[in-house]
Amino acid sequence: MFQLKRLLFIILILSFSAIEIFGGGQNRAGTSGAPELRIPVGARYLAMVGAPIATVSGLEAIYWNPAGLDFSPTDANAMFSYRQYIADMSMNFAAVSGRLGEFGSIGLSFRALNIGDINVTTMDQPDGTGQIVSPSYFVLGLTYSKRLTDRISIGANFNIINESIDRVNASGFSFDFGVEYHNLFDVTGFSVGIVVKNLGPTIKFSGNGLFTQANDPGSSRGPTFYNIDAASAELPSEIGIGLSYVKQFNEENKVTISTTFQNNNYTYDDYKVGLEYTFKEILYVRGGYLFSPESTDDTPNIFQNYALGIGVNTKEFSDINLSVDYAYVPAKFFDANNVFSIRFGF
Repeated sequence: MFQLKRLLFIILILSFSAIEIFGGGQNRAGTSGAPELRIPVGARYLAMVGAPIATVSGLEAIYWNPAGLDFSPTDANAMFSYRQYIADMSMNFAAVSGRLGEFGSIGLSFRALNIGDINVTTMDQPDGTGQIVSPSYFVLGLTYSKRLTDRISIGANFNIINESIDRVNASGFSFDFGVEYHNLFDVTGFSVGIVVKNLGPTIKFSGNGLFTQANDPGSSRGPTFYNIDAASAELPSEIGIGLSYVKQFNEENKVTISTTFQNNNYTYDDYKVGLEYTFKEILYVRGGYLFSPESTDDTPNIFQNYALGIGVNTKEFSDINLSVDYAYVPAKFFDANNVFSIRFGF
């Protein structure tokens, strides 16, 4: 009972901290700052559309729910993931973590959105000036997670955000907070999780690329360079509440079913359902479905659809806990996303 009260207290703190941020799922997509914060990484949970935030563990928990980092089955971990994103973009994710005894687990992560090269055009040269710019978007994260008991774990991320496009750039920071409670109400395999993500101050572009030459009608000094004051943009905050149930049929077969409601500050709310079948902790088959009931044909959620995936693990055959995962994520109007991940545990 004491553990449940502690969990409810943490949930209330996280929920009240987000009241002013989450005013309902308004369709403001494209107007937030740092949209790369919302691009999911890692093939395992992406194959289940991110539904298992109540049971997520290991390095992929850094994105989905940082509370799950200390639930990692190994003390030292490393991971790399590549996502073939929309419009010829890609997302790379690399992370390492270590468990420091009773102190908990610490993780370091790096996310980079690769947009590719862009030809510079002007009104006088619409076919291009010959100049090429390569935008840079990355997020550097520090994660702390601790298991308070054998059932409850908490976690937090501190993210440094940097965006650069030609001669302008923006930087900022954000926080994520999460909690997981396993075996809720003493029901074996039943878990609840909550995560609040992308909390932080507004982000704003600056740099000499925002200088423009113009005439001041109130001055006689002729054309002068003026600095355009760019608008500030809020971060794309979100909150998710999820439930999971793990059914162990025997030593070889296990099924996990998960569901999550996600409230997004800059787009429609999402409802997610995911399923994972495990055979001997060697083979994993996954699937999920994401539904945004408020989206329309004119303003759709392009990832409102199913996802599928598969994974293999070598810990039964070697001293190194090596996992390779793949996820297939369809997208409306764009080619499907292919996501690959490789994870090591020691």
